[in-house]
Amino acid sequence: MTALDTDALGAWVREFARAVTEHRDELTELDSAIGDADHGTNMDRGMTAAVAALDATPPADAAALLKTVAMTMISKVGGTSGPLYGTFFLRMSGAVGDGSPAAFAAAFRAGVEGVVARGKAEPGDKTLLDALLPAADALTEAVGAGQGLDTALRAAADAAAKGRDSVTPLVARKGRASYLGERSAGHVDPGAASAVLLVEAAATTLARS
Repeated sequence: MTALDTDALGAWVREFARAVTEHRDELTELDSAIGDADHGTNMDRGMTAAVAALDATPPADAAALLKTVAMTMISKVGGTSGPLYGTFFLRMSGAVGDGSPAAFAAAFRAGVEGVVARGKAEPGDKTLLDALLPAADALTEAVGAGQGLDTALRAAADAAAKGRDSVTPLVARKGRASYLGERSAGHVDPGAASAVLLVEAAATTLARS
C-alpha cells in the first residue's frame, strides 16, 4: 500500500469525516462568533454525504475517489466551504501520481493552489489557507529532505495548527468574518480549524501506509 493507494486515501477521507462530526459543534460555535454559525453543520453534512457516495459507488482509483469527494462537497455544502474544499479535492484528483510520498506532497500542493485560485485569499487573511499553506510547505520540505511519510505528515499537521493559531489574533480580511472588522480579532477562524482536522486526519491514516 502506498500513500496514494485508493484504500489509504479512502481511510483519510473517512477519518476526516469522523473528525468533522466529532468537532461539528465546536466548529459551528467558532463560526457563530465571526461567521454564519453553520461551518460545522455544513462540513458534517458534506463529508457524511461524501462517505455515503464512496460507499454507494466504490471508486475505481485514487483520482476517482478524490473527484467523488470534491463533487459531493461542491453540491452538498453551502457558503464558501463547499467550493473551497471541493476545489481542494478536485485539484488533488488531477495531480495523483505514482503513489510515492513526493506524489502525495505534489497533489496536496495542487489542492492548496486550487484553494488559492478559488478563494483569492492570501496568507494572513485569516482563512483555511493559513493552515493549508504552512502544511503544504512543511510536507514538501520534509519529503524533499527524504523524511518518511509519517514524519512529514506530522510536520504538516503541526505547521497547520501553528498557522491556525498565528492568525487568531488578527483581523479577518476575507469572508464573512471580514465584515466584523476589529471584532474578528482574537477568534479562531473556523475554516482554519477544519483544515487542521484535514491534515491531522492525513497524519493519522496515511502515515501507516
